Amino acid sequence: MKLAVFDCDGTLVDGQAHVCDTMEQAFLDAGLAAPDRNEVRRSVGLSLPVAIRHLAPELDPEMNARLVQAYKEGFFARRQQGLIDEPLYEGIHEVLTGLAEAGWLLAVATGKSDRGLNACLERHGISDLFVSLQTADRHPSKPHTAMLDAALFEAGVAPGAAVMIGDTTFDILMARDAGVRALGVAWGYHTPDELRHAGAEAVAQHPTELEKLL
Repeated sequence: MKLAVFDCDGTLVDGQAHVCDTMEQAFLDAGLAAPDRNEVRRSVGLSLPVAIRHLAPELDPEMNARLVQAYKEGFFARRQQGLIDEPLYEGIHEVLTGLAEAGWLLAVATGKSDRGLNACLERHGISDLFVSLQTADRHPSKPHTAMLDAALFEAGVAPGAAVMIGDTTFDILMARDAGVRALGVAWGYHTPDELRHAGAEAVAQHPTELEKLL
């Protein structure tokens, strides 16, 4: 069997506006200056504590934890109010169903929470396509290999028969360290040059290219 592991934000769905807005509000509510939106986008994929440490390394652990909780509560409130829109990138649904029909096993490895990932996949009606869902709730932040190792174990697939598909260098480095092929995508939050430099064997310019690269 072959396994394709996808990142979520920036690879399957485009949720950057809500990530940026929620992060800004969490900082502002804590009496802190809002972080640079471009830096927030570039931190997508990391677990929340690591992302906030990246955005504001001067903060003490207590304030970091406070911001993590504020972000989680803020994002959940937005979702409950029906304000969260995380559209699938054009062509992604066809790629996923095409791979599944061709016999690929599919998984997700993401910096999202379990709750956030499940809500996102259920909204698009694609939850049943995946045999393994790995999130920041149960693993160290990317680029640690724990998420990918767990996906391989749950799918019963060896590293050499798997590929990681993501939009950030965190995804590519995780794959490289786990002994898994790495493909980048150009429609996310890190540049194609950065992805190639991190070790991506190729970078898809559009989802329709993924099946050919795989």
